Amino acid sequence: MQNRVVIITGAASGIGRALTHAFAALGARLCIADKSANRLTAVEQEIKQQFANANILSIVTDVSIETDCKEMTEACITHFGRIDILINNAGISMRALFKDLDLVVIKNLMDVNFWGTVYCTKYALPHLLTAKGSVIGVSSIAGFKGLPARTGYSASKFAIQGFLETLRIEHLYDGLHVMVIAPGFTASNIRFSALTADGSQQGETPRNEGKMMSPELVAQHIIKGIQKRKAQVVLTLQGKAVVWLNKFFPRFVDRMEYKVMSREPDSPLNLDN
Repeated sequence: MQNRVVIITGAASGIGRALTHAFAALGARLCIADKSANRLTAVEQEIKQQFANANILSIVTDVSIETDCKEMTEACITHFGRIDILINNAGISMRALFKDLDLVVIKNLMDVNFWGTVYCTKYALPHLLTAKGSVIGVSSIAGFKGLPARTGYSASKFAIQGFLETLRIEHLYDGLHVMVIAPGFTASNIRFSALTADGSQQGETPRNEGKMMSPELVAQHIIKGIQKRKAQVVLTLQGKAVVWLNKFFPRFVDRMEYKVMSREPDSPLNLDN
């Protein structure tokens, strides 16, 4: 990864922040993007303090806005002259039953998670093809199996996987590496900022973050997947079990998912249904 130019979206927290530190430790040149200017600046300062020779460019970017993604890519090319790796990590979640949901919530999820991936990939792609580089989509187990009370989240992750899988096939002989990674439940702030039925942030997590995979471990799996040019990485035993079992016993997985998700504190699901 020495001197490779890496774009990381959603870099100000969680998996994105962990990726920024991990790539900096390997000597990569970094273009980090996030919509939160304050948190993005804080991450840039962390990197510069920890790594004296760090070469990092931070760009405030709302990935749901196409022009932001275009300008972010152009700024990266102006500064570094190339792009080797694009990690589409920016994302938001939700928790509400579809019957109770304001449709603006699903639109917001699709704008950030799906269209953010599409916009950034579109403008980085010519440079990635030149470099025979990598484009990464940070998906979820919810991109393999619908997750109750997360209709918009699952829909956006299914869409990302379909988009990137097709991109991989289109450039099968062009040297482009396309990888989808599904981390499973990861200890990050995505659940704190998850949207509720009316579009407001829930503000607290319904799950025990201490029992989840750390963002730092996810970052290491992403880097390893890039190094090995893997097409797909599914993390955690639970995640792998869900993906495998769903191929053969989808109704069983439906019932198990409902049972597990209904046990979350203040779950919108009713186990007695």
